[in-house]
Amino acid sequence: MPIVLGGIADDFTGATDLANNLVRAGMRTVQVIGVPQDALQEGAANGLDLTEVDAVVVALKSRSCPVDQAISESLAALEWLKAQGARQLFFKYCSTFDSTPEGNIGPVADALLEALSATQTAFVPAFPINGRSVYQGHLFVGDRLLNDSGMQHHPLNPMTDADIVRVLSRQTPHGVGLLDHATLCRGAQEARQRLDELAHQNVRHVVCDSLDEQDLEVLAEALVDHALVTGGSGLAQALPAQYRRKGWLEPIDDAAVLAPAQGAAMVLSGSCSRMT
Repeated sequence: MPIVLGGIADDFTGATDLANNLVRAGMRTVQVIGVPQDALQEGAANGLDLTEVDAVVVALKSRSCPVDQAISESLAALEWLKAQGARQLFFKYCSTFDSTPEGNIGPVADALLEALSATQTAFVPAFPINGRSVYQGHLFVGDRLLNDSGMQHHPLNPMTDADIVRVLSRQTPHGVGLLDHATLCRGAQEARQRLDELAHQNVRHVVCDSLDEQDLEVLAEALVDHALVTGGSGLAQALPAQYRRKGWLEPIDDAAVLAPAQGAAMVLSGSCSRMT
């Protein structure tokens, strides 16, 4: 059976976060570092059987590299995931949307859409459980706007504008619109209708408000048939339930759920952010 979800993450920790949320929602998930080539065949000989996998997440290092490189690596990951039969593609970036005025989020999304012959995708950076929410297109970290959260001092990608519609508009020549919270509150059907209206207005990129887990569930239902979705890993918690509703996934096997870890723990941090 082909994999259901193919993830393309712009860094290793983001890929791990995405894979973790998919597993928590009952999807059998494999994470690979870089686009598999010869290593995949070696892995298959060592027990990596993709027929027993629901999702594969490819971890890249494309967040802060030159735009052309980010596009090339992301397209290579897309082609490999398509070859595995992925029903839906997920472009994963940080829930703080950190990027430069030129990219790489907008250019990579454009390239993926064109490769999939798709006309629209959604941007869902919100991760409410970690305090990341979007309202009226503005990204909040806790109770602070993104540009007042510490991210304005990021050494590589300083985020000085919390308006994600405006940020994304600087990264793409295509139309950018908003799926607002008031529409989400009216349910998935209204959200789909708004997405269709924006598509007819040639709006290719739709930034989505999201304040809590219920909003993510509405978005997952509205977006499940899109060839490409993009965002932080929060949306990944809600998508598997929609895959099961469509018959793409088996019911959760309680026996396959990992038991809580016991004993001591070590925390390694690669960040000096306020959250850390």
